[in-house]
Amino acid sequence: MNLHHVVITGAAGAIGSAIARELRAVHPTAHLSLLDRDTAGMAALAAGLGNASTHGVDLRELETLPALIAELAATAPIDGLVNCAGIMRVQGLPSWDWEDAASLLAVDLLAPLRLQDLVVRGMVERGSGLILNIASMAGKVPLKGCAYYGASKAGLAMASEIARAELAPHGVQVLTVYPGPVHSALEQGARDGYGGGGLFARFAPTGDAAELARRITVAIAKDEPRVIYPRLYGVGWSATNLSSWIALSYGPPPVN
Repeated sequence: MNLHHVVITGAAGAIGSAIARELRAVHPTAHLSLLDRDTAGMAALAAGLGNASTHGVDLRELETLPALIAELAATAPIDGLVNCAGIMRVQGLPSWDWEDAASLLAVDLLAPLRLQDLVVRGMVERGSGLILNIASMAGKVPLKGCAYYGASKAGLAMASEIARAELAPHGVQVLTVYPGPVHSALEQGARDGYGGGGLFARFAPTGDAAELARRITVAIAKDEPRVIYPRLYGVGWSATNLSSWIALSYGPPPVN
């Protein structure tokens, strides 16, 4: 698949920026529209990528997304969407403020689905396109302290898996990514939320964002349905019930 215009959310983060670099290597002439709240981080990334534009966006403001996508598509049709932006907060249910929970759900679930909705009809009309949704193994295996994060990622994963089946006959490729822990600010925040994580954090493997991005581009080239990384966490896919029992029985509780 030869991409010409790719929109990447969460582009300033560890995984988003790694995906942007990999896509640039594979698609050297594509225009990359980078979306994030971190404008400084995006500017530095765009300078290294070339042929990239930056757009300061708060994905919680769902009502602004149609105008944004229309503006981006006016320069060139969008044939690639990477939904990578995400918020992860590890916190016990009684300590949540609903406003914070609603913000997390908006960024992690509603915004990706809205963006997908805004680009999918054009992709179907043109008979080609790529949608890349970054879910999480926390959407397959329940983790204490991750009720809202797990719910949002489970919803995104299910929608993404269904979208792949529905859109494949129209030439639109959908790839769902299920990361386990990957070195990033988000992962460090989750680790802090567990007070370090105990034995689980000590022995559970943590992946590298650049390696995840490399595996994603390989999966795109092979038209694979999903990526699970680090590989050990594939047990959460193949033995979900057992993995869930272990996680809920022996996983660390949140410190708040």
